[in-house]
Amino acid sequence: MAGTEMKNSRKKNLLIASAIFLLGIGFSGLFGYGLEMTNKTEFCTSCHTMQINLNELKESVHWQSGSGVHAGCADCHVPKEFLPKMWAKIMAAKDVYHEIMGTIDTPEKYEARRWQMANAVWKKMKDSDSRECRTCHSFEHMDLSEQARSARKKHDSATDKGNTCIDCHKGIAHEEPDEPEEPEDEEELAEATGEK
Repeated sequence: MAGTEMKNSRKKNLLIASAIFLLGIGFSGLFGYGLEMTNKTEFCTSCHTMQINLNELKESVHWQSGSGVHAGCADCHVPKEFLPKMWAKIMAAKDVYHEIMGTIDTPEKYEARRWQMANAVWKKMKDSDSRECRTCHSFEHMDLSEQARSARKKHDSATDKGNTCIDCHKGIAHEEPDEPEEPEDEEELAEATGEK
């Protein structure tokens, strides 16, 4: 009797372990699929506001180049490594939040916040040593002799100066915003940010 109960208990444990294993594989697959889908430019630009960015990107060398190299949103804004990628996904939720809350839901509101948004992206890129840029571009693989004199000189000394890609290449894929003038009073500040 005890042997039969033990046998049934083992079978039950094996079934539970198998089910957990299969559920883990299923979850992992769905999670990976979700990450893949949210890295597509079509997903990133599905919000009305991001059409501004898409139209600017389409006018840049990152969208279409003589060599056929193409970069989408995730290539520049989402790290390849898992933990930084997860952090980037969490931080991207703020764009959805601002779209829903109406903070950036019109071209005028978007433009009023463009300087602030651009600076947040530039800071992130500076802090990561332009990690996403380096997925495609690296100083080690640049043929400086093929570059214009000014670019050759700047690229040659960039690492010595502690510069990274974003220090010189702001506005390469999107329109570089003008630095806003300081608002003179509270009412002007509220008007500039669309909070009036």
